[in-house]
Amino acid sequence: MIRFFLRRLLIAIPVLFFVALFIFLLLRLTPGDPATIIAGEIASPEQIEAIRARLGLNAPLGHQFATWMGQLFMGDFGHSLISKKPVLQLIGQRVGPTLSLAIVSMCLTLLIALPLGVLAAWKHGGLLDRTVMAMSVLGFSIPIFVTGYVLIGIFAVNFGIFPVQGYQPISNGIGPFLYRIFLPALALSSIFIALVARMTRASMLEVLREDYVRTARAKGLQERTVLFKHALRNAAIPILTVVGTSFAAMIAGVVVTETVFNIPGLGRLVVDAVLARDYPLIQSIILLTAACYVIINLLVDLSYALTDPRIRYQ
Repeated sequence: MIRFFLRRLLIAIPVLFFVALFIFLLLRLTPGDPATIIAGEIASPEQIEAIRARLGLNAPLGHQFATWMGQLFMGDFGHSLISKKPVLQLIGQRVGPTLSLAIVSMCLTLLIALPLGVLAAWKHGGLLDRTVMAMSVLGFSIPIFVTGYVLIGIFAVNFGIFPVQGYQPISNGIGPFLYRIFLPALALSSIFIALVARMTRASMLEVLREDYVRTARAKGLQERTVLFKHALRNAAIPILTVVGTSFAAMIAGVVVTETVFNIPGLGRLVVDAVLARDYPLIQSIILLTAACYVIINLLVDLSYALTDPRIRYQ
């Protein structure tokens, strides 16, 4: 397993390199100039060119990319063009709310989607199954920002159960933290609940037809034991794949949720950086997000061996 882990890490290096190259070229070849934004609307062309020279933006693209890659190799992600602060410092200040939102959203997804998917497969073709599938279609169809505003209107405005906006770090107490983050997490998890529930249902339907499930029932085991101990474990591999990719997508796709609920996370930071054409900040956030995808996919692959002892990595 160690050799497999190291081999996958080596494969990830060229993947991250091409991600970095793509993002670098995409930012430079699209319209917009950070020097113009920094200089202001009344700046002269000479002032703008002086800012470009100071920031190194007038150098050839190859030289700019080589300089950036050299800094990354040394662990230096550079400084923001707008705030002049280190990029890692800015990301470190915002990563907490984003990770908290993604983790709570994934917990809600697992707590809701797995039982719904198992029960839908158990009652295949019945009212419960059709209800779960209808809810899944709605979860896929309704955009997150619509779900967010609906939840705000019902639970915050009409009933006053939860706050409309804001965020409290977990260091202020688990109660205030969950009180503030529950609605955003529920809105973000709506799509992933639908996805995981459908995958759980489909995977369980295949497993429930197997002979060992009928044998377990013939032995007189409780239906709950058959469903959750025998069937769900053997149906876990495709579910783990979906859960892993969903968690990575949550981290990368929190922009809308953080905007709706006014959460100071990476999503808001990305929006501000894009509007300001802050190249180092945008490049670093996207590259770190790609690294998260690689790590999560690797962890998902390694988790297969924990659910199925027949799987061995060389």
